[in-house]
Amino acid sequence: MAAGSISSEKVDLLIYGPGRPILQNGFSDQFVLHTAETKHDLERLAAVAEKVRGIAVTYHTVNADKSALAIFPKLEIVASFGVGYDHVDSAYAREHGVVVTNTPDVLTEEVADVAMGLLIATLREFVKADRYLRSGLWNTQNYPLSVGSLRDRKVGIIGMGRIGQAIGRRLDASRVPVVYHSRRPAADVSYKHYPDLIEMAKAVDTLIVIVPGGAATANLVNAEVLKALGPRGVVINVARGSVVDEQALIAALKSGTILAAGLDVFAKEPAVPEELRAMQNVVLLPHIGSASVVTRNAMDQLVVDNLKAWFAGKPPLTPVAETPVKGR
Repeated sequence: MAAGSISSEKVDLLIYGPGRPILQNGFSDQFVLHTAETKHDLERLAAVAEKVRGIAVTYHTVNADKSALAIFPKLEIVASFGVGYDHVDSAYAREHGVVVTNTPDVLTEEVADVAMGLLIATLREFVKADRYLRSGLWNTQNYPLSVGSLRDRKVGIIGMGRIGQAIGRRLDASRVPVVYHSRRPAADVSYKHYPDLIEMAKAVDTLIVIVPGGAATANLVNAEVLKALGPRGVVINVARGSVVDEQALIAALKSGTILAAGLDVFAKEPAVPEELRAMQNVVLLPHIGSASVVTRNAMDQLVVDNLKAWFAGKPPLTPVAETPVKGR
């Protein structure tokens, strides 16, 4: 990969996706910034397409596929906001000598907090109880006992990367048994590893989903997995909506195949099926896993720092596995 340099010329960068303050304002006057909120907007960049050497992708709903990246023949780096980067065509990038970066670590604890909070809120019916109090029903009768509890649970985590391990630490502190499923055992992790997801679902009553999106994990949690989880089963998804078969989940919740679900992500965000919105045994969040001011600012800054490092001739801080950087 060619070494970038900002010593003798300004570097043209594209901010691709919804505007974010740090990404708009975090660069020095050594950069020329262009913006495009949607893929359709890229068409108007024809006059500068050959100048653009770096792209900051601001959100996972932005489609940085082959057709989008191919517009920029001198592209060197795509710095993507977020841990997941299934919205960026990393295979195309690798083939064309383009490095892709993401923003790991800085959001690990935040997302793990949300996963744990969503699990407890789902089991103990916090949202339902809040509505009960606000309706005035508590004036006439006590809220019924929650069916679910963290106290009698065994959790299977799907994915044991940084965030999966952070969730595991929280469950350890709550004295909840943990096992996990992944393609291969994670290094330095003592929890029991299940290479077969169905077998893990049979062994637990709670699934927490925290794996990358993309073709390899599409509908990983399907009707068969939900059936194996059973009538006490709870599904918590803080990964990508694509990982859980949404229609199979709705059917399982309706039929009592599983007990409940807590979802921070959906198949076609921001559209959420009316069937899910109408259910009392589902807690729904608008994809807020990393959505605190402090964490989003840290993620934005890491996008900026990756781009600045690259064009200063240094290695980017967090390249993804598909586009490793050598020789810098």
